[in-house]
Amino acid sequence: MTQATTAPARLEKKLAWSLLALRLGIFIVMFIWALDKFVNPAHTAAVFEGFYGIGGLSATFAAILGGLQVALCLIFVAGLWKFFSYGLIFILHGVSTLSSFPQYLDAFNNMLFFAAWPMWAACFALFYLREYDTCTLSALMNKSD
Repeated sequence: MTQATTAPARLEKKLAWSLLALRLGIFIVMFIWALDKFVNPAHTAAVFEGFYGIGGLSATFAAILGGLQVALCLIFVAGLWKFFSYGLIFILHGVSTLSSFPQYLDAFNNMLFFAAWPMWAACFALFYLREYDTCTLSALMNKSD
């Protein structure tokens, strides 16, 4: 076997592991945000009012949103229904990133908000390259057969 014939296989393996790393990193952030809806529903209400203009969010509604987000995060981290789960994560994080636009105008007092942009880029890369993301729960289950 020559190096030319093994290079694509090595690249495919490296790409799969890289996409898994992106998926795990994105999952950590999104999952903590989901848990925050249970742990601190007042924070969720403040975020919805301050960034989305939706006031009066109840603790019950925050918990429902949190439950839906936890479910999405678990589907996402397992690598299931990639078009849906990766796409929805990309859209949700995009809405969050773009809704923070006023903070970007006062950059040096809101530097932490800029971390949303590389994460959004990672969400896009994962969605765009989803067919190469082969380190998934379903792939592991199929290997055990």
